[in-house]
Amino acid sequence: MKIKRIFAHRVELPLHETTYKWSGGKSVTVFDSTIVGVETETGLVGYGEVCPLGPFYLPAYADGVRAGLRELGPHLLGQDPRELTKLNYRMDAALKGHPYVKSGIDIACWDILGQSAHLPVCELLGGRYGEDVHLYRAISQETPEAMAGKVAQYRAEGYRRFQLKVGGDPDVDIARIHAVAAKLQPGDRLVADANTGWVQHEAVRVARAVREVDVYIEQPCLTYEECLAVRRQCEHPFILDENIDDLGILLRAKADLAMDVVNLKISKLGGLTKTRQARDLCVSMGIAMTLEDSWGGDIATAAIAHLAHSTPPQFLFSTTDFNSYVTVSTAEGAPQRVNGRMAASKSPGLGIQPKLAVLGKVVVNIS
Repeated sequence: MKIKRIFAHRVELPLHETTYKWSGGKSVTVFDSTIVGVETETGLVGYGEVCPLGPFYLPAYADGVRAGLRELGPHLLGQDPRELTKLNYRMDAALKGHPYVKSGIDIACWDILGQSAHLPVCELLGGRYGEDVHLYRAISQETPEAMAGKVAQYRAEGYRRFQLKVGGDPDVDIARIHAVAAKLQPGDRLVADANTGWVQHEAVRVARAVREVDVYIEQPCLTYEECLAVRRQCEHPFILDENIDDLGILLRAKADLAMDVVNLKISKLGGLTKTRQARDLCVSMGIAMTLEDSWGGDIATAAIAHLAHSTPPQFLFSTTDFNSYVTVSTAEGAPQRVNGRMAASKSPGLGIQPKLAVLGKVVVNIS
C-alpha cells in the first residue's frame, strides 16, 4: 500500500460561547482548522486534523500547517502509510522541527492502518480500557463570579473536572480560584491553568494565597526553570504543559521531580506516534497525564479519544471533547459527550466519515 495523494481542507470552527480567553489577554472566537487527508492507491483514505490555538500559544499557526504540508507532502508520496515509525523518520529527515505540520499526516496514517487492519485505532495504540473516559471542561477567563457561575452549568452536563483559566492579575486570579473552589462538590477536581501567564514571584504568591484550596497548579510560568522554581515552593499537585514537547524534556522533568501530572498535546509532539511514545514513557515512570491537543473539531476529538481510551485509567488524569465547544461538525461518527464522558469509536480506524460538504474545497493538493 502506497501514498498516492495528500490533501487538506481549511475549516472555520466558531465557538458556542463566542469567545475563549486565557492568560495575557489572549482570546479566540473562530478556530482555523486544517483537515488533512492521505489517500492510497488502493482507495483507502485516512484523515487527521491540526488546529493551533492561534499563533500566540505554541510555535504553530494555521497557515503554517498548510504551507508545511506543501513542503513535506512530496517526500511522502509512494511511502507505505502503515509503516508509522518509518514514515515519521522520513518526515523528520525531510522537515526539521515543525511537529504540528506532521501531526495531521501521522493521524491520517493511523486511520488508514486501522481501516486496513479492521481495528479501531485505540486497539492498535495498546488496547481499549473500560467503556469510556472522563472529560474536563475549560472555564474561559472572566470575572471570578462569572467563572464560578459556570461550574454548576458544566456539572449539569456531567463534567467533574474543571480547568480554570488564570494567568492574569494575581489578585484577581486568587479570587478566581477561591470563588470556583467554593462551588466544588466531593469528587470534583480543579486545575488552575496559568498557560505561562505569571512571572515567577507572582506564581509563588498565588500558590501561597490558595494554600488551603484543593487545586492543581498548571504551567504557571513561561520557562521550565521558572516552573521548577515555583514547584519547589509549592505544596499543590503540579502540572507541566507548554514546556513538554519531546522525550528529552519529559525525562528531565521526571528526574527533577518537576511535575505530578503532564499535559501531552498530539500536535505539539508531532502526531499519535510520538505522543504514544511519550504516553507509554509516562506510564512506565508513574506520571499521570492529560491527553488532548491544542484544539480542533470532530476529527481531532476522535484522535484524542482513541489515545485516551488506550491509556491505563490510573494514569489518565483527564482528556477533553473539543467538538462540544464548537458549532460546526466536520465528521460523522465522532465521539460525543455523554454525562461528562466520551468513548472512542469501535469502527475501524478513527471511526469517522468526513462531511465533505462542510469541508469545502481542497486548499492543499499533492499527488
